Amino acid sequence: MTLTGRETARPGEKNEMNCPVFWKTSNEDVKQLYEGARRAEKSILTYSAGGRPVYLFAYGRSNEHEPKKANWSSALGSKDPTCYSDPATKTPTLVLIGAEHGQETEGTAALLNLVSLLETGKDLGGIANDALSDLCENIRLVIVPIANPDGRSRVKPAAILGLKQYDLRYWGQGTWKDGSLCGWPECKKIHPILDAVDFLGGYYNDDGINLMHDDFFDPKAKETKALLDLCERECADIVIHLHGGGDSKGNLMQTSYMSEPAKAIVEKLAGCCYERGKAEDLEFVGPHACSLDDGPVPGAFNLASATHHKCGAVSFVYESNECIVDEPGPKLSHEQVTRMHMIVFEETLKVLHKREYRYI
Repeated sequence: MTLTGRETARPGEKNEMNCPVFWKTSNEDVKQLYEGARRAEKSILTYSAGGRPVYLFAYGRSNEHEPKKANWSSALGSKDPTCYSDPATKTPTLVLIGAEHGQETEGTAALLNLVSLLETGKDLGGIANDALSDLCENIRLVIVPIANPDGRSRVKPAAILGLKQYDLRYWGQGTWKDGSLCGWPECKKIHPILDAVDFLGGYYNDDGINLMHDDFFDPKAKETKALLDLCERECADIVIHLHGGGDSKGNLMQTSYMSEPAKAIVEKLAGCCYERGKAEDLEFVGPHACSLDDGPVPGAFNLASATHHKCGAVSFVYESNECIVDEPGPKLSHEQVTRMHMIVFEETLKVLHKREYRYI
């Protein structure tokens, strides 16, 4: 089965959740791939609030032994960012994080196919992608397929694709005590949300914390702290937080409270993905990155923002189409959704190889 975005699954090639065989998104799927991986540096990044492992795969030369004279903030204050990390000696580093919200499984599916490609030369559908494989060479690539295994364990569907708005909200944000849907963005009005809900949706860990909106100066969730520490330890250059966006087009979202030169890199990537998408009849928002800072209420200082300030990385959210059938907007297949992720990965890796991410 290909992941080009043009083919559909043949009869009999669906799993028990009515998804193609290459669509693996559960905690157990990650565990099985983790246990079978031979090329990756494997580790448990941390354990969730509910005691579940957060699995990590890493490829390429690590930067952990590069000397740091200062943290990122102090290095900027010194006017010499090389006190934090020196681009002349470090390995260009990409960190990919999936399922910070447990119902947003599209990124997890893409990441597990990427891990399979790196381990075996073929994705989970048995197809090679030589262009992407070559781009992964001489790069430090760090992959967290499911950052929120608590939320993922609560969500029964393997994909939201093809379901309805009610399903998205039920599995995503859960229900209040009276059984009504918490909904978005109202679900963010109470945080942590645990004591206010009847069904805790996939947005949250078992303590009711939405990792995207933790207290980043004093993280309440072990998962949040572990992700931020990982990006700092790895001297990440680009960090992509993989999310789902209902029936949106593929959306590279601009990060609030990130430096203007870093925002310019996201803008460049949005344009590149838009052009690649047009060539394959796939719709990205573009050619400009989507900003959430317009209007009277400023954008949130979220996990993407915190990542930038922790390690200086170009940090952004990629929101994938989720094919909600009773909403207007693009209706994409699992193959198309996965292919769009691969385009984002390929274009980001090109930027890393050219060292265009070095905006200071």
